Amino acid sequence: MKYAYLSDKGQVRETNQDYVGIFKNDSEAILTIVADGVGGNRGGDVASEMAVSHIGYLFETSDVNNVTDAKNWLIRQLALENRKILQASKHYKKLNGMGTTIVLALFLGKQVIVANLGDSRCYLYSSKNGLKQLSTDHSLVNELLRLGKITPEEARNHPEKNVITKTLGISEQAEAEIKVFDITKEDELLLCTDGLTKFVSDDMIKNVLMSTLSLEKKANQLVDMANTAGGTDNITTLIVQVEEGDIL
Repeated sequence: MKYAYLSDKGQVRETNQDYVGIFKNDSEAILTIVADGVGGNRGGDVASEMAVSHIGYLFETSDVNNVTDAKNWLIRQLALENRKILQASKHYKKLNGMGTTIVLALFLGKQVIVANLGDSRCYLYSSKNGLKQLSTDHSLVNELLRLGKITPEEARNHPEKNVITKTLGISEQAEAEIKVFDITKEDELLLCTDGLTKFVSDDMIKNVLMSTLSLEKKANQLVDMANTAGGTDNITTLIVQVEEGDIL
């Protein structure tokens, strides 16, 4: 399995509250995570780092090796991390109100388990089927779109497009959306924060992923495109390419 990632603070923000990690467990399964801290100067960077580092460490010491166990493991660990962030938020006044979005992709042979809370995304690109968003945005705009109250065009320019409806931390409720997908050789998965998707369209993402650039150059190009288009938020891209031996 090949991978590359880049996290950038963008053109406006003074700090980077995104966090990214790649972890392998005792069964050779691989977990990739991207998180986007929320709460501004109230500890968003703390929440995102906590989520990625805690969940990643626990995964490395696990022996998860099948889809059923992996889904149950993710449910337990996300609930546990939600409690940890809430406890830290209540204990330290300067961290009150902190939280983080999170998107995870756990690779097990011919399948990948995708889990998310918030609007950080996971995409799958394949030469056969093109680009597909695997995660579901937990946002006010996506809910309005789902209910048919706004059009896709209105969604792209909605004044409340940054309002998210699920996070780790902030609320006692942290039910992640967990899905399982088949993967094949040469598929590429992109995990990213909304600092990318606010400025770079799905068609633009597809064009980069389908190019012959190296994974490192693809990750860098996507970040550069977001910065060129405004870069008002932190930007993180993590690309994983599936190889022949990964799906045996």
